[in-house]
Amino acid sequence: MVKKTREGALATRESLLDAALQVFRERGVTHTRLIDVAERAGVTRGAIYWHFKDKAELFQAVCERSTLPVEALLAEASQAVQHDPLATIRQLALMALTHLAQHDDTQAIFDVIFHKCEFTAELARVVTKNDADRASCLTQVQQLFDQAVAGGQLPAATDTFLATQGLHAYMVGLMHEWVLNPAAYDLTVCAAPLIDCYLSGLTIAPPICRPPAA
Repeated sequence: MVKKTREGALATRESLLDAALQVFRERGVTHTRLIDVAERAGVTRGAIYWHFKDKAELFQAVCERSTLPVEALLAEASQAVQHDPLATIRQLALMALTHLAQHDDTQAIFDVIFHKCEFTAELARVVTKNDADRASCLTQVQQLFDQAVAGGQLPAATDTFLATQGLHAYMVGLMHEWVLNPAAYDLTVCAAPLIDCYLSGLTIAPPICRPPAA
């Protein structure tokens, strides 16, 4: 009985996350109420408050469901010395793009984040957590670039901070523009050459001028 109750609770939570993603995409995060999500999921208002204390917590859960797999792999990769760190960075970047291309729910949440969300005071703690998560991911990627320099895959003068910032901006730009028009090209097919273009450029002409600390 306990197992069935737990399974039922998990199923309700997943149903609420699915419903929230749909309503967020239709109405935008700001204009979505928790009761709207509950009605879409076919549950009571009390049920949604049992799982999520407010809209910020619900929105964070929706975001994490689509992004955690890649972040977990990045954290694992950065904790060990890689035999081929550039190949590891390439693999992680490809995984992020192909995951986006092949999963409708990931496309939907990126559409919401990029185009249907105003980060108002209501979502302040979501912004704080996302900023911390982004900083952590960038630090982990920079560690892999540092390994690439140490292993001779990149020139010794490479500014790995700027290389990391550039890759991040490149990835965000690719995702943002592709989500606007997925029919423009097949991201699954084009992900590899797009990533190889950036990484190949680093081996030939890496950034070598780090901006002064603020």
